Amino acid sequence: MLGRLLRKPRISGNLSWSRWSSDAAKATTETAPLVENADKRQQLLNELAEPLDQKTRPAIDPKETTIVLFPGQGTQYVGMGKELLRFPGARRIFELANDVLRYDLLKICLEGPREKLNRTEHAQLAVMVSSLAALEQLREERPNAIETSVAAAGFSLGEITALVYADAIPFDKALRLVQVRATAMQAACDRAAGAMSMAIYGPDTNLGEACSRAQQWCLDKGVESPYCGIANYMYPHCKVIAGNVEAIEFLEKNAKALKIRRMKRLAVSGAFHTPLMESAVQPFTQALKSIPIQDPVIRVYSNVDGKPYRHAKHIAQQLPKQIVRPVKWEQTLHEMYERKQGVDFPRTFECGPGKGLIQVLEKVNAKASQTSFNVTA
Repeated sequence: MLGRLLRKPRISGNLSWSRWSSDAAKATTETAPLVENADKRQQLLNELAEPLDQKTRPAIDPKETTIVLFPGQGTQYVGMGKELLRFPGARRIFELANDVLRYDLLKICLEGPREKLNRTEHAQLAVMVSSLAALEQLREERPNAIETSVAAAGFSLGEITALVYADAIPFDKALRLVQVRATAMQAACDRAAGAMSMAIYGPDTNLGEACSRAQQWCLDKGVESPYCGIANYMYPHCKVIAGNVEAIEFLEKNAKALKIRRMKRLAVSGAFHTPLMESAVQPFTQALKSIPIQDPVIRVYSNVDGKPYRHAKHIAQQLPKQIVRPVKWEQTLHEMYERKQGVDFPRTFECGPGKGLIQVLEKVNAKASQTSFNVTA
């Protein structure tokens, strides 16, 4: 189930992906859908449940509330989504995605090949749709987890998934937005070969100095306008470094001398969340301007500063920055799980491929992670 059960969804002439609202679902942004798919689409969109009115909901104990986390690119794998197809709602989500995108995304998820799935223009859509499909398993198995959801966050691409879940961006528009984002980011990758690597280090490591040395090494080798820096703040003594391929290779080869304990290359095709992605910002911003963004109905946290979005205008301002700014995930988790002493933590559900976000939560807040669960794709 996508979106919230805490209120009746908005009806605004757009395809709201609040899966409990048949009225909202009847309104589609496709002004000229393919004739052969029109009846099928309407049938799929009408198969939605009714809302639970917020006004009738009793007060909820803090430990009975939930937070939902969504993964980002790099978590994809060939075969993801297969186990979710036993849930009718998940199948409908993939069918709708295929219809909007006009190609078989599910087939790429299930069959690959891996090189095709890992391409940014496919990986981002595959991870988002699989994550939303995983919500259908959560809805079937733990419906109260949806009803009592109070906040959501997503890692990089997952932030858009969280905004769909929070009813801030319609599902079909989000698909088009991610399509633009992924295509623009892949084009940026093709212009400047980049890479990302997770670095595990100790208290005596100067990661900033290591990145500066890598960047200088690139300059000495004739690399034009090189970059190397922190792209993701994961947990204490763990960050993802991104930049030109040559810079990451320098760090990997000289890790011991730089007092970096371990480095692990990520399965992505570029240096995301760095200035090397600058050319992707403008196309994404233009696409975002054409989308009817609404205030999220639950708290959704921004990767840019780790703080919750305040309103729809704030989303429009912040979301493009995420492409070239570091993902402040560790800071986000601190913000989300801050509690007074003695106050219970909510349940946490990671929905989507992989189990990485729960593992990170264990490093940042072990007590909060004790009530966390994976709903994998």
